[in-house]
Amino acid sequence: MNIVVLAGIPGTGSTTVLNKVLEEVDYVNINYGNVMFDIASEKGLVESRDDMRKLDPEIQKEVQKQAAERIHDMAQNDNVIIDTHCTIKTPKGFLPGLPKWVLEELQPTQFILIEAEPSEIMYRRMTDDTRKRDMEYADEIDLHQAMSRATAMSYAVLTGCTVAMVQNNDDGLDKAVAEIVEILS
Repeated sequence: MNIVVLAGIPGTGSTTVLNKVLEEVDYVNINYGNVMFDIASEKGLVESRDDMRKLDPEIQKEVQKQAAERIHDMAQNDNVIIDTHCTIKTPKGFLPGLPKWVLEELQPTQFILIEAEPSEIMYRRMTDDTRKRDMEYADEIDLHQAMSRATAMSYAVLTGCTVAMVQNNDDGLDKAVAEIVEILS
């Protein structure tokens, strides 16, 4: 059983890439944010997924832990790709998406970090009417990606996994998908 963590900040197209990858590999997709949202909404803490990042960090940590336990149970018999974020930008600062206690529960075998040019991410966010995205400028997006890179490497230190970086620039979807399929083979 492989547990692969695929992450990218909002607007990198990580979910779009993942959906195409899943057409070519035998993995089950688990969206960490959806599991967290299910838990938080069961507790009456949020009304939408976009409310999650505004929760008090201590509440987010507890929901993260419960989600890790639930995902670990879901991943017992299959190769799994967990769609998540390395970092979450909150009003109080960056929060690790997979703190140590989550990594210990998940025991991932590979990290894949999806990135794109900050200007592309900014444009994608502005034109995505399916989500309520916070407005960030290119320099803020660049900082968020840098924080995610550093966080992914710290996750690798804690787990012994490798970290692969894949670019998903405009008109580069097929290339990004092929690169990930190769990594998973």
